[in-house]
Amino acid sequence: MATRVIASPSIDPRYANFRLEIRQSKIHQRGVYALEPIPARRKVIEYTGERLNRRDAKRRDRGSVTYLFSVDDYWTLDGAVGGSGAEIINHSCDPNLRANVVKGHILYFSKRAIRAGEELTIDYRFPHTVERVPCRCHSENCRGTINLKRE
Repeated sequence: MATRVIASPSIDPRYANFRLEIRQSKIHQRGVYALEPIPARRKVIEYTGERLNRRDAKRRDRGSVTYLFSVDDYWTLDGAVGGSGAEIINHSCDPNLRANVVKGHILYFSKRAIRAGEELTIDYRFPHTVERVPCRCHSENCRGTINLKRE
């Protein structure tokens, strides 16, 4: 069973610390946008979803779209089931958010001040060992792939 595409994603205000909205994105399909200025180094939103063990996550990691985020070597969250809206945040090689895992929770923090109307982005940091995924972020620092380069 693959993760399902989210037909009508929304921001769950229980997990967002700022007013955010989902709308069309120039990067990929839909994205999450700030409706108010967000200061640097502030918690913006928590990534939520169904908690899956390694075996179940591997089963769902099929298809062209997934909303899986690894918490650690064993647990993964599937944002397609019980997601906060953070699962819609697009990748950028020059992101304005960073992810921190704190006591099993995935928290997105602002790396810098974010303007109202700006799209929120995170570096997905796919390993170089998985299938190469082309990047569409168009940032000055674009790697050309969502995957990290070999070190």
